[in-house]
Amino acid sequence: MTVINFRCDDETLRALDELGEEGETRSDTLRRSIRDARVLRRREQMRREAVSVAADPADLEEAKAVTAQMGALRAW
Repeated sequence: MTVINFRCDDETLRALDELGEEGETRSDTLRRSIRDARVLRRREQMRREAVSVAADPADLEEAKAVTAQMGALRAW
């Protein structure tokens, strides 16, 4: 395990204490918070990509064409 030191100002220390869970060390809180931040960043990136695709006229037309083709193949 790598050890990382950083200078924590008062506001960050308050945030760290607020984020901490019962029985969790500050190191545990930092590790969990960094992992959570990574997940949130990935979700935000996926959301931005979905919004972009949903607004792409060419992609929307292709989706409509595929839906129409699939509808023709329905058994009932």
